[in-house]
Amino acid sequence: MVSPSILTTPSAPHVPLRRVLVANRGEIAVRVIKACRASGIETVAVTSTVDRDGLAARMADRAVCIGPAPAAKSYLAIPAVLTAALGTGCDAVHPGYGFLSESPEFAAACVAEGLTFVGPRPEAVAQAGDKARARELARSAGIPVLAGSQVLSSTEAAVSAAADLGYPVLVKAAAGGGGRGMSVVENEAELRARFPSAAAEAQSAFGDGRLYVERFIRNARHIEVQVLGDKHGSVIHLGERDCTLQRRHQKVVEESPAPNLPESIRQNIRSSGVAFAEALGLDSAGTVEFIYDADTHEFAFLEFNARIQVEHPVTEMVTGVDLVVEQLRSAAGEPLRFTQDDITLTGHAIEVRITTEDPARGFIPNPGTVQTWDPPRGDGIRVDTHCEPGYTVTPYYDSLLAKVVAHGRDRDVAADRLAAALRRLGVTGVPTTADFACHALNHPDFRAGIVTTDWIASRGLPEYLEKIS
Repeated sequence: MVSPSILTTPSAPHVPLRRVLVANRGEIAVRVIKACRASGIETVAVTSTVDRDGLAARMADRAVCIGPAPAAKSYLAIPAVLTAALGTGCDAVHPGYGFLSESPEFAAACVAEGLTFVGPRPEAVAQAGDKARARELARSAGIPVLAGSQVLSSTEAAVSAAADLGYPVLVKAAAGGGGRGMSVVENEAELRARFPSAAAEAQSAFGDGRLYVERFIRNARHIEVQVLGDKHGSVIHLGERDCTLQRRHQKVVEESPAPNLPESIRQNIRSSGVAFAEALGLDSAGTVEFIYDADTHEFAFLEFNARIQVEHPVTEMVTGVDLVVEQLRSAAGEPLRFTQDDITLTGHAIEVRITTEDPARGFIPNPGTVQTWDPPRGDGIRVDTHCEPGYTVTPYYDSLLAKVVAHGRDRDVAADRLAAALRRLGVTGVPTTADFACHALNHPDFRAGIVTTDWIASRGLPEYLEKIS
């Protein structure tokens, strides 16, 4: 863990950021506002009409409503976001995650308007955001890359590419992530049926419907490396996270460090993450994602996320580094204030995403109003949330209520603390995934560190449904 003397008080940026527009909503908007406040930076929150009375809007120094509830008319509307930033005298924009965070057009538009984009430079966002180009960059840096196609222009092109790769294949969005536009297909008929809908989903989520296909590994683990760079050429990693527990390609449980990983693989994945970031010229925070084959013990590059990740708190809890503060410092031109040798991982941290979804009904989202909200507290517990009594979960955005994180001296202590914290979570008015998360955390497979990305669908959920029936 980084020495507390380095991190206790964020120092003033070299080129001061005076006022930051937070171009997002929900818990990540709250998180960014808190980091700005700790750094002495004013904030302006943008909101849609349904969010204008939310926690982020009230926490910010000022809030501007930029459009109606549909994201395309508010949080994804670049002209509206830029107008809000310029009209309120902001000198920087923090995009959070999702929405415009990985849009090279948005990053470039910010720069063109004289605004500091709190993230990688637009050229890096463009190269990393195009999954096919990112794969080529990884290959050129000597990093193993999973077999896959170039960006595909049609269903017929996808059928041809899949035939060359061999089924099953994974259809993926070329721009964006979070499971949007992603689908496993077992044969040509499934590919023909799902390719158009995957393209439509990607277009809706990211404003970019381009897709590609890659080889699908059945017994896979998802390992990612948190990297951090500055505008002076320095790049370091802050260890790895295991994000294997997923449903429909969306992460459910994340932890750091990764359990049951051979040390040689751990070090190679970390060094590969740094190598990719260096090849990209990373000057902010980012995450290099890898697939790890539990059968062959081989790993391969998946993609790069040029933004803060939902799961960044687990890294913060084992390293002591405030990643959002470091994003702000790097954006302001400050050099990294620590070297790789300064970074150590202490103990273990696990995060669970709590959503308003009903596991008993296939994790169907359940919009509604939160009647009571009493987050857990205790040693080693952290809750990142925008939720409060009376908060209305709408159908316009994702159903995330909170991220509950636990840190402990080892993995079992962290898992025990997190399960206990979830049992203390007091929420009424909407169903949540908290009980299912407890089931997963206490399962012998999870405790043994032997789950793969299909575990929830193949075992975790069926056993949970049997237990509650």
